[in-house]
Parts: sequence; C-alpha cells; structure tokens
Amino acid sequence: MRIAVSGATGFIGQHVLRELHSRGLDAIALTRSARGRHPQPGVSRWVDMDIAHAPPNPFAAIGKPDVLIHLAWGGLPNYQSDHHVDVELPEQLAFLTACIEGGLQRLAVTGTCYEYGLVTGELTEEMPANPCTQYGRAKDTLRKALFDLRAHYDLDLAWLRLFYLYGDGQSEKSLYHALHAAIDRGDKSFDMSGGEQLRDFLSVQEAASAIVNLSLSTKANGIFNICSGTPTRVRDIVQSWINNARAALVMNLGKLPYSPNEPLDFWGSRNKLDRSIDATNQ
Repeated sequence: MRIAVSGATGFIGQHVLRELHSRGLDAIALTRSARGRHPQPGVSRWVDMDIAHAPPNPFAAIGKPDVLIHLAWGGLPNYQSDHHVDVELPEQLAFLTACIEGGLQRLAVTGTCYEYGLVTGELTEEMPANPCTQYGRAKDTLRKALFDLRAHYDLDLAWLRLFYLYGDGQSEKSLYHALHAAIDRGDKSFDMSGGEQLRDFLSVQEAASAIVNLSLSTKANGIFNICSGTPTRVRDIVQSWINNARAALVMNLGKLPYSPNEPLDFWGSRNKLDRSIDATNQ
C-alpha cells in the first residue's frame, strides 16, 4: 500500500510517520523543500512539493498513493488571521481537488474542533458547524467543498476534527511547549489563565494512532472527532505535566485572560471514533 503524508515534517506529521513505521508501513513524505526534512524512520520517499505551487497533476507527482493523509496547513497559531480564508483555503482546495481529479481514491484530512464554534458541553459530529474564527471558517469551508467533490468521484473521505493535542515537537506558542520551556529555564512560576476551562486533551501519540487507523480503513468515511472524550480542567492537566516533569514550578493562575474565541467548557464525544476503530480491528 502506498501512503502519502502531507505536512510530514510538522508536529503531527512526525508522529504519524512514526506510527506508520511501527506498523511496518512506509510513507511517501511531502515537504515544502529539502531543508524541511528531518531524519525519520518509515519514509520510503521524500517529495519536495509546496502545495501552493503544485504541478498540474500532483497526484502523479506524489507517486499515485492509495491513501493521502493530509495534515498540511499554514498560518497557525493565529486563529483569527485572514490568511486562513484568503490564502490557505484556496491553495488547499486547489491541491486536493487536483489530487482527486487525478485519481486519488482515499483521503483523510485533519479539521479542527474550532469548526463547532461557541458551543458548550459535549460536541458530537452530528452537530452543525458554526465557526467563530477564521481558521475554523476556512477548515469548515474546505470540508464542505471536499464532501461535495466526493459526490462526483470514487472517493473515500475521512474528516478528522482535532481537539487539544499535546506532546513533543509542538509549537513554541503552545501551552505544553511553553510550560516545559519554563521548567527547562528553572522558572519558579508559570503565568496562565485561571485554568478553570474544561477542555479535551489528547496526547499526539494517541492522536497519530487514531489518524492512521481511520486513514487506512475504507469503512471510515465522514466526520470524526479525534479526542479523548474526557473533559479536563486546564489547571489540572498543567499540574499533571508539572508532576510528570518532577518540577518545583507553580502555576500563576489568573495572570492571563481567557480566550474570547472559545466557550468555557467543551469536549468531544469519541463514540463514533471508538466504533470505527472497533470495526476496523474486527
């Protein structure tokens, strides 16, 4: 089986490549340029391709994979930037449309929990999308366009809504990275919000496993939450990270404001994800 991974050198991409390798599968890894490559087991071939300037038939240029796991997306973590709608959306849609028209038959694309918008409580895939960020709007528009395309092509399509992933290799602006940078510096305290928000946190290793499971299963079509299904207070998970690092650092709660782009409490339902993984393993 030929598996291609776009965004292969990113935070999630590196873990997806490792997950594929652990299963004895090698991937065709896409990166913008050779400078972005990292030594990585499980890569059968590197393809230097900027999807903003992809060739007319990118599917053939990639090597006509059986599956494309599409993780690439730029402009983060500025969720309200117009870049997502004005630049990323048309570039991503043009690239994926060309791959589908070229013959791609299995596509898995990462979306975001920001597609749901300001909804409190447990979020299920059946809920209507109502994004309030430019990033969420761009992803939701891409999702709709791809599912419209699916009606005209022989295409299996899994849309994977990521919740709050954490782990090694994460962005310097992420909570997880910022905390560990503070620990490494020997800081005595860590500035953060009040930490009372309920969120859905999932390690990137677990997320990579779920992404690979859904990407490789022809039974997995539609929208899936990639989440733990467990609401956790932000202050509690930060404390668990501090404890795991055996650090003496203390949280400076209430120093930073809560985000206006997120409800105070929300988490994902993983019932559909678990049913799909169970069906795949039978």
